[in-house]
Amino acid sequence: MRMRLNFKPTPQQFQPAENLAMYAVVKIKNQQYRVTPDETIQVPLMDGEVGASLTFDEVLMFADGDDVKVGTPTLAGASVVAEVLSHGRSRKVIVFKKKRRKNYRRKNGHRQHFTEIKITGINA
Repeated sequence: MRMRLNFKPTPQQFQPAENLAMYAVVKIKNQQYRVTPDETIQVPLMDGEVGASLTFDEVLMFADGDDVKVGTPTLAGASVVAEVLSHGRSRKVIVFKKKRRKNYRRKNGHRQHFTEIKITGINA
């Protein structure tokens, strides 16, 4: 016996919250981040003192409202400027290895180092 439901999904309402804001997709240490001005993000550990300014030249995409520029693979002349806020370590991740019936158990912990940066500007 099959049961039929009278379920009609309502059309999802599209609300462009951040589509009109300026943002960029930038490559930092082989990872891609979508950044906006005055945003704070955590990236893998980088050289630089707290308060120093960093410039990232590998901008893959830039958007300002309806004006979207996509690089092949990067945009020439585009850059993202950021300020180093702090260095730290993320929360501990437990690595547990086990082989059943062999009395083999290993437990290790790992804490990844990171740098917290604040995006101060996007130049395109």
